[in-house]
Amino acid sequence: MSTASTTRRALLAGFAASPIAVAGVGAFPRAARAQAEAAGLITPNVCMVLPETTEGPYYFDPELIRRDITEGREGEAMRLQLQVVDPECQPMEGARVDIWHCDARGIYSGYRNRGTDFDARGETFLRGTQTTGDRGVATFDTIYPGWYPGRTTHIHYKVFLDERSVLTSQIFFPDALSEYLFQAVAPYNEREDPRDTMNRDDWIAQRAGEGAFAAIREQASGYDAALVVGIEPGNA
Repeated sequence: MSTASTTRRALLAGFAASPIAVAGVGAFPRAARAQAEAAGLITPNVCMVLPETTEGPYYFDPELIRRDITEGREGEAMRLQLQVVDPECQPMEGARVDIWHCDARGIYSGYRNRGTDFDARGETFLRGTQTTGDRGVATFDTIYPGWYPGRTTHIHYKVFLDERSVLTSQIFFPDALSEYLFQAVAPYNEREDPRDTMNRDDWIAQRAGEGAFAAIREQASGYDAALVVGIEPGNA
């Protein structure tokens, strides 16, 4: 392995292990952002994905290749970018990325949601597929996810490197931002039941680690969320 490759691998691993990932919204030091930009990364947030990360009960493939997955669901607008890179920080072009998540009221499309009166079978909101470009980036227009009992706020995703290589994980969000939205912004704050699980209490979030938390920036039109997904292709 060349010295340059070793350096880039160390940089990626260093970002993945950094405690700044959960320090807050937009909390990354300028030096870290500069290092990430110099390496071609969209953010210092790096999740070295593990194949055994849980998929959850609500996945199906609606075969919808689209950037905008909202289908009119109410909530704070959010642009989500996932950048897929190899262990040397090189972008992986042509990877398929699927995402799915609940709406502001905690409802998943495609299912009769357990413990609720909501039947969303036959619907496909907040699900979609994109293919990474030459920078390894897949972009989705969605809304900030809500929550449901027993889980903290999250978005599910899968990265398909080929027909047999699939990596599954989840993206997490700062509790401070989630609590603000859930208490002060409609329709999140229209729920009567209190949120019962924070990041520190969610075993999947704890297992995923600090690198699985999205970097969030507030914009005039909503929020930008970003995560770099570092993948070891041979382990997929």
